Parts: sequence; structure tokens; C-alpha cells
Amino acid sequence: MELIQMLKALADDTRIRIINILREGALCVCEIEDILNITQSNASRHLNKLMNAKLVTYYKEAKFVYYKINEDTINSYPFVKELLNNELSKIDNLNNDYDNLKNFKKQGLSCETLVEKRKKQDN
Repeated sequence: MELIQMLKALADDTRIRIINILREGALCVCEIEDILNITQSNASRHLNKLMNAKLVTYYKEAKFVYYKINEDTINSYPFVKELLNNELSKIDNLNNDYDNLKNFKKQGLSCETLVEKRKKQDN
């Protein structure tokens, strides 16, 4: 049953996009939504499905929740590891997301800076 849940989780474009950028390390929801240009509710809904499939795990740091790939699951299913390491880079849309992630990091953005940026926009 766990395998079926995992396959269903991987069968969605947005969830693959999330997994793709999490390959580089943990990100909070606001970072994921900014990098992928999706809403917070959309990001949270897909992260919840990835967590239920045990593909993603999380940890809390201060007031932020960070999500990361569940290495135990990835190592237990070699086909998922193969997908992450060798197949995702062949998809143009995912490469664009990866470029957005690199630009995001290069600009020094983080959860804290995104929260401040949104506060300024709301005023």
C-alpha cells in the first residue's frame, strides 16, 4: 500500500516540481511557493500528500516549518532515487524551477526576507 501511495504522489506535476527543488535541501512553504510561483494553500496541500507518501519530512525552526526529502524512503526505493538523480533534469519545466531556486538563493532570499517583503507589499 505504501508503494501505491508513493506512486500516486509522484504522479502529479506540482508534487514533482516540489520534489525537484527539495533535492538541493530543505525549504519552507513560503520559499517553495515563491520559487514555483504557486499559492501557499496549493504548496501545503501538495506537501501534505508528499508527507503522507513518506517522500518528504519536515522540521521546525523558530516559527518556520522546513520540508526536505525523506532520505530513508528514497534509499528504500531505488527507482525513486534514480528518478530524482537522473530523470528530472531531462524536463525543461523542472530545469526552469531549478534555475529559479538558484536565483532565489543567489539573491539571499529566505523565509524571513519573504515575510518582510510581503509585509511591505501589504502596506
